[in-house]
Amino acid sequence: MTTDASRATAFTPAALQHLIETGSGPRLLDVRTPGEFRTSHIPGAYNVPLDTLREHRTELRGHLDEDVVLVCRSGARATQAEQALAEAGLPNLRVLDGGMTAWEASGAPVNRGPQRWELERQVRLIAGSVVLVTGITGVFVPGVHLIGTAIGAGLTFAALSNTCAMGMMLSKLPYNRGPRTDIRTVVASLRNPS
Repeated sequence: MTTDASRATAFTPAALQHLIETGSGPRLLDVRTPGEFRTSHIPGAYNVPLDTLREHRTELRGHLDEDVVLVCRSGARATQAEQALAEAGLPNLRVLDGGMTAWEASGAPVNRGPQRWELERQVRLIAGSVVLVTGITGVFVPGVHLIGTAIGAGLTFAALSNTCAMGMMLSKLPYNRGPRTDIRTVVASLRNPS
């Protein structure tokens, strides 16, 4: 859920790009999965997936004493990361408004790797396929259509709560994980930025 407080800490792609170009850019933490990060990310960003960030937020806090901008695909996971780090007592947090989608749309520089489908697209494929198959099968087998109804209820809950259980499950698949993010490696790179 987007709050007035998180909106106040949102950072536009243009403002972030200006800071980076002037050499006074903040630390960039990209909270997407390693697979998403490898596909495209802002140059100089550190990949700390949301689950890893939540688990190690106290440890990260000791290495993030300056301005931090949190990045994800659209801003939802970054807002969750902002809340987790704020609970750990980290000040100066901002969320990239519109996430990587807005960053790329603005024409800002992006490091690209092997292309893969984003989690949101994967969720739409799986949910749509289940609804389609159970809808067609329900014509021949009474009651099967209720599976599609349950998926619809889950998607409605996901929209209202700004969470997605299906997306969280899909993020655990090898396709989305990519190389495992090791917190020691992240901390070492935060200590000695290249």
